[in-house]
Amino acid sequence: MLDGQVKWPENAARLYQQLGCWCGEPIGNRFDRSVASNLERIAVVDGERRVTYRELGVLVNRLALHLARRGVSGGRRVVFQLPNSLECVIAYFACLKTGAIPIATLPAHRHTEIGHLARFTDAYAWLVPDEYRRFDYVAMATELRGALPAMREIIVMGARAGAGMTLLADLLADPIEDREPLSALKRLMPSADEVAVFQLSGGSTGLPKVIPRTHDDYLYNSLLLAASSGFERDGVALVAIPMMHNFPLAGAVQSGMLFGGRVVLAPSPEPEVIFPLIERERVTWICAVPAMAVSWLNHPRFKHTDFSSLRSLAVGGQRLNPEPARRILNLIGPVVTQVYGMAEGLCCSTRRGDPEEVVVNTQGRPVSPHDELRIVDDQDHDVAPGEVGELLCRGPYTIRGYYRAAEHNRTAFTAEGYYRTGDLVRMHPSGNLIVEGRRKDVINRGGEKIGAEEVEDLVLSHPAVLNAAVVAMPDAVLGERACAYVVLRPGARLTFEDLVRHLDGRQVARFKFPERLEIVERFPTTAVGKVSKKDLRADIAARLAREAAARGETVR
Repeated sequence: MLDGQVKWPENAARLYQQLGCWCGEPIGNRFDRSVASNLERIAVVDGERRVTYRELGVLVNRLALHLARRGVSGGRRVVFQLPNSLECVIAYFACLKTGAIPIATLPAHRHTEIGHLARFTDAYAWLVPDEYRRFDYVAMATELRGALPAMREIIVMGARAGAGMTLLADLLADPIEDREPLSALKRLMPSADEVAVFQLSGGSTGLPKVIPRTHDDYLYNSLLLAASSGFERDGVALVAIPMMHNFPLAGAVQSGMLFGGRVVLAPSPEPEVIFPLIERERVTWICAVPAMAVSWLNHPRFKHTDFSSLRSLAVGGQRLNPEPARRILNLIGPVVTQVYGMAEGLCCSTRRGDPEEVVVNTQGRPVSPHDELRIVDDQDHDVAPGEVGELLCRGPYTIRGYYRAAEHNRTAFTAEGYYRTGDLVRMHPSGNLIVEGRRKDVINRGGEKIGAEEVEDLVLSHPAVLNAAVVAMPDAVLGERACAYVVLRPGARLTFEDLVRHLDGRQVARFKFPERLEIVERFPTTAVGKVSKKDLRADIAARLAREAAARGETVR
């Protein structure tokens, strides 16, 4: 057990084992069994690279032996910042086999997020590309390394590494298995109740919280999510979302490799990239966020693309509005499954064969019969059927506490172990959930959760800003974008361009930047004197509606 990990109570763990939810098998061992059963099947497609299970198994074992030799094993933490790539798949399963714990960061993260997470988790290793989307990761690693006392290994995907770093290609090209026995990996394989991966929260306060997912719970979650949304052994999954996100990692990459399916990795979600891959690879399953689905629907090439192989378009990360859902059903067929869940655990999904009204208007029902849900009011009393309340959940793959966050856990979880999701939902008569909004102060930008408090702190660091409030503004494509309301210091001036330059200098992920600035003299307040973000959200929605009306448009 890691220091700071909150485990399930013994009676709950025993129950989940008896029910067959937890099989007691580490994911790395399950991966080995899948490789042995699917040797000549294609496992991963990355551009022009097509790798069989036999080849993937060799590369995973090779890298695992190299990692073990370097001490990347036994619960040591590894920052994963690789883009969608064969190398990321190899490194992920190699870590699971040595017992190292991947930290599922994103390529979009910068000095602030990576520095915090690496220090907070005492990260021992860091996997980065040399350059990706015109950003120099080697330079960032060089700048940060001195401030990360536990960091020992920086492994770079690409052709260029800094001083004291190692090229991943060199490790993958070196057949260490000819010199060291593979049996060494068996001794390193963790037990199933140990942490497999650290996912990250999209929380409302500060930097991301760390979510410890064990081999037992993550394997169960992964297999159920894929099965509920229609990904099977003969399936071909297309992944265009950053693959270390919980949704694609658990639902496509991990489950695909454990089922013996094929995973096609896309470098971007752009239609010009996605549509040819769907046709060439005869894709059957896609995980997407609503903004991606909407952009595909509106692209001129959509109606000329052959979608006949597609069996499931699993849309999650954010509520899919009824209009694009119906368009997909009308233009492609009954392929849509809405997925609602969180990296903390709970996953809900509609199912193939559900009535159209359920698929279009709800976000699904739990994938496990052992998930427990409550919908409660402000006093934690259960609301009447059909009424809106906050969703609480617990079950065999929902964590009982964040990593090293004892104080936060006291409010994020009930005394009975239910996780407070912060999402406002109501129950549809069919037993599926309808997500109505959120209690937490979070902007959901195309599936990326942005904590308003973190962005407010960044805006407040500008010398011209006296006070700041960041709220969600509606957006037809991404669902929401961030708008910063600012009260300036006396005599100060601030333009949107000034604010962007300042935030660039703070070295945070760009998707967190506010995309609109409103200068006001004072903020509206509630009866107890707090800033009324409800009024600010209403104000920006009204401003956008007026601007659209002036252009002869409507805001949806």
